[in-house]
Amino acid sequence: MKQDIILCGVGGQGILSIATVIGWAALDQNLYLKQAEVHGMSQRGGDVQSNLRLSSAPINSDLIPLGSCDLIVSLEPMEALRYLPYLSPTGWIITNSTPFINIPNYPDMEAVNGELNKVKNLINIDVDAIAKEVKSPRSANMVLLGATAAVLNMLEPDKLREGITQVFMRKGQAIVDTNIAAFNAGLEYAQKHTLK
Repeated sequence: MKQDIILCGVGGQGILSIATVIGWAALDQNLYLKQAEVHGMSQRGGDVQSNLRLSSAPINSDLIPLGSCDLIVSLEPMEALRYLPYLSPTGWIITNSTPFINIPNYPDMEAVNGELNKVKNLINIDVDAIAKEVKSPRSANMVLLGATAAVLNMLEPDKLREGITQVFMRKGQAIVDTNIAAFNAGLEYAQKHTLK
């Protein structure tokens, strides 16, 4: 059993925190894990992406081949499109619907959504709005992780909650609780609106 995941977004959105939580949960379940990251310049809104490969058997490479990615998890809709060639025919895109417009020629969102909607398995979620609803606007990345948990078949939501606790505990219980509330809201959204 394996699952290949591309996490992507813009610097400063919390992509690497998602990778850390998933990595902790995978290792805690004695899964094999390989990870490769590309860091953009976060102060300039650069591209940040991470390849995560989870498996019950040893993994030879940390890079995901074209056409074989199971999940593209993106905090920025145009970044989700950047990695579309990696998506397998049965793969999922889980993306924030709110753009991070950091370039003058950002494409029209109608065109971006038109391309995203061509993907059979899509969870298009306004993580920013949901994070604000649960009074945790800085936890939009955990809302996205929660939505991803609905289709992340190698890790149970409870194991991801444990990962959130481990990763954020040094910041205090209030931060842990806030991030778990955001995670739960994202998971609930995906279960109600997407997985029918």
